[in-house]
Amino acid sequence: MTQHVVVMGVAGCGKSTVGALLAADLRSGFLDADSLHPEANVAKMTAGIPLDDTDRAPWLAAVAAAFVGGESLVVACSALKRAYRDLIRTGAPDVVFVHLVGTPALLAERIGARPGHFMPPALLDSQLATLEPLEGDEAGVVLDIQLPLGRLVSLIRERLRLERPTPINGDRNSHAL
Repeated sequence: MTQHVVVMGVAGCGKSTVGALLAADLRSGFLDADSLHPEANVAKMTAGIPLDDTDRAPWLAAVAAAFVGGESLVVACSALKRAYRDLIRTGAPDVVFVHLVGTPALLAERIGARPGHFMPPALLDSQLATLEPLEGDEAGVVLDIQLPLGRLVSLIRERLRLERPTPINGDRNSHAL
């Protein structure tokens, strides 16, 4: 069964960490969408300049394209607006979203603790202002980032009814988190 998941939210919410853990648990591929940003986007963010929709368009098209091909994939991507998620769905209409949420203070603390990341804490406010929560017709779940990582992965699997693949060669421990 092919499963497409986007772990979304503003900077500092743990998209990459939770996404990588979920992908390992589901034995699927993992992609951090930050790796798809054009150099111009990274330069803008590094300079503390928020991206606009024109900046994000080629990046979101690349995220959508990553889902094409039929393999299960978990992607860490901010997906802040409904329009961005709609564009991602052009690559995978069956994609489900995991929106990780936390208080602005906790998010700022986490961003400040990430050495060497191009996203400065100063851009958090612009991301929070841009954020459009999942709407009722969007497949997904909203979870609090204060939960332990293992619990977050379990809740994602349970609430979205994601399936672990059948163990290979009888390896019953192959799905341990």
